[in-house]
Amino acid sequence: MAKNEIGVTYLGLLFAVALGSIALAGTGALWQMESRRDKEKELLFIGEEYRRAIASYYDNSPADPQYPARLADLVLDPRFPMPVRHLRRLYSDPLSSDGQWQLISRQGRIVGIASRSLQAPIKIGDFPAGQADFAGASRYADWQFVHKGGASRRRISADENDR
Repeated sequence: MAKNEIGVTYLGLLFAVALGSIALAGTGALWQMESRRDKEKELLFIGEEYRRAIASYYDNSPADPQYPARLADLVLDPRFPMPVRHLRRLYSDPLSSDGQWQLISRQGRIVGIASRSLQAPIKIGDFPAGQADFAGASRYADWQFVHKGGASRRRISADENDR
């Protein structure tokens, strides 16, 4: 093999490695974006679960309607002699590094949650009616899942609680 042939082969190999690296970098960026989209969907789902659970806690108060003092009260409501669960388990924030939620309180009671993430959301529009105020938010922390109070929903029966 002549020296010129070795140099051409070496250049061809370098070119192939460079193309492979570019392809892998593009795939990694695509995977990262897809992963963030999945976490965003998870945040929207979990946030609505918390909003629904807070509404259930509020609407099913044995006396005057009140909000929970702690998130754990949504999993096991201490106001009833029999266990009442408004939420199956406590979920962590999929977009914050520590998984902790920003609690939105009114008079020492939790009325909602929000992510602690300061990242800009990928989804900026086309939200369902209950999340219409999320459109155009500049960070995930602006997506606040808050129970507005007001009209009571139906009360939980003992049979429904066992689902």
